[in-house]
Amino acid sequence: MKNKKYLSAGRQLAGAALTGFSLQAAADTALPAPAAPGSFQKPAWLTDLSLSARETYDDNVLLVSGEGPMKIQSSLVTMTAGKAGFNFAPLLGGDSRFQTLSFVYAPEADFYHNAPDESYDAHRVNDLIKGQTGAFSYSLDNAFSYVDGSETAPTYAGLDKYRSGFASVVPKERRKQIQERTKAVLQYDLGACFVRPTASLLYYDMMTILSPAAGYQNYPSRADVNGGVDFGYRLEQDLAVTLGYRYGHQYQQQLAYNIDATRLASGSDYQRVLLGLEGKPWHWLTLAALAGPDFRNYDSTAAVADKNEVTYYAEASATAELTDKDSLSGKYKQWRFVAYTGRLPYFDSNYELAWHHQLTRQLAFDLTGRIAAYDFTCASDPVKGSNLRNDYLYSIAPGLTYAVTSNLSVTASGSIDFARNAQDNLSPATGGASQREFDHNLASVGATYKF
Repeated sequence: MKNKKYLSAGRQLAGAALTGFSLQAAADTALPAPAAPGSFQKPAWLTDLSLSARETYDDNVLLVSGEGPMKIQSSLVTMTAGKAGFNFAPLLGGDSRFQTLSFVYAPEADFYHNAPDESYDAHRVNDLIKGQTGAFSYSLDNAFSYVDGSETAPTYAGLDKYRSGFASVVPKERRKQIQERTKAVLQYDLGACFVRPTASLLYYDMMTILSPAAGYQNYPSRADVNGGVDFGYRLEQDLAVTLGYRYGHQYQQQLAYNIDATRLASGSDYQRVLLGLEGKPWHWLTLAALAGPDFRNYDSTAAVADKNEVTYYAEASATAELTDKDSLSGKYKQWRFVAYTGRLPYFDSNYELAWHHQLTRQLAFDLTGRIAAYDFTCASDPVKGSNLRNDYLYSIAPGLTYAVTSNLSVTASGSIDFARNAQDNLSPATGGASQREFDHNLASVGATYKF
C-alpha cells in the first residue's frame, strides 16, 4: 500500500533536483522565439510555469561501504516535477517600493523502485520581497520546504553504524521534515557609506521517530539564528568593503534518556566580527565574501573541551563571465554547526567550482566539482569521551542540456562521489577506515517543458 501512495505521488507536479549532496549539472538554455499565433502567452506577473520529469540510476541508495554486513543497494528513481512562479510587482505599476513581490511553488515526487521506503514527496515555496524608497532599500527572502517522506529513519547493521559522516545526509533529506531558510536585510545609503542591519534563520524540524534500537539513525532537530549589522564603504560605485557584527544562537534537540544516557546537546551562543568585500572589482567578475573570528559560548552539556572557544567563520561566492560562451562560478563556506545525527558540534567546510560552456546555440555543457569536509575532532572532550571522525567527500558532476525548441529541453547528467576517511589510528573495533568510505554514482536523463 505504501507503493500505491508513492505511485500516486509520482503523478503530482514536482520541482527540484534529486535530493542529496551529489551535484546535478543541467543549465537552462531554452531559446527565445516569437510565439506562434494562438499559443499561450504568459502575463508579465507569471514568471515561471514548467513541467519536468527525470529518470535516475542510483547505485548506492544508503551510501554504505559494501565491506560491512549491509549490502549495497541500487535503484531506479523516477522524479516528476513542476514549477509555478509569480511576481506581483508589475501589477503595482512603477512603484519602486516594491521592485519584487515573488512567490514560487515547486512540488516534487520521487519514487525509488527498488527501495520504496526512500520515496518521498516535497513541497517547496520561495518568497522574495524587495524594494526601495529614497535612501532605504530592503529585501526579505524565505525558502520553505516540507518533505513528506518516511517517519522511520534507516537502521545500519553491525560495523556499518561507523559509516562516513556523509552517508546519512541523503537519507536524512528524504525523511519527513520541515526546513526553513530566511534572510532579512535593510540598508540605508549615505553617500559612499551605508549601514545594513541583517538577520537570518536556518531551521530543521525533523519529524522522524526517535528510537534506542541498535544501529537506528536518530535525527535531532536543530537551528541557527543570528542578527547584526554591517557598516560599508564604497571604494567605487560597484565595489564596497564592509565591517560587520553578528550575535547568534545554535540549537540542538536533546534526545531522550533511553536514547542518549549522557543527555548531551551542543547548543551555543556566538558572536562574530566579519570583514567583507562585495561587488564588481571588474566588469566580468561579481563576488561577495565575509570572514572573521567566531567567539563561542557552549551550553554546559556540550561535549567540547573548551566551552568558550574562538573558531573561524568564512563564506564567499564569485561568478566570472569569461567569454560570451563561458562562465565560471565558485562557492566556499566554513563554519561550526551542530550535528544532524548526534550530539556533537563539527566544522562544516565546502568548496565548489562550476564551469558552464555554450557549445552551440542549442547545446550547453556543465561541469561541477566539489570538496566537502565534516571534521568532528574539534568536539573531543577528555571527560565525556571523544569522537574520532574526520570525513571528506570528493564529487564531480558533468551534464549536457539540449534545447529542442524554445520551450522544450532535455538533459543528460551524472555525478561521481568518493567519501574518504581522514582520521588516523582508528580502532578495528569501529570497523577501521574502510567502514567510513564509500563510492556513489548517479546517472540521469530528463526533460523540461516551459510554457
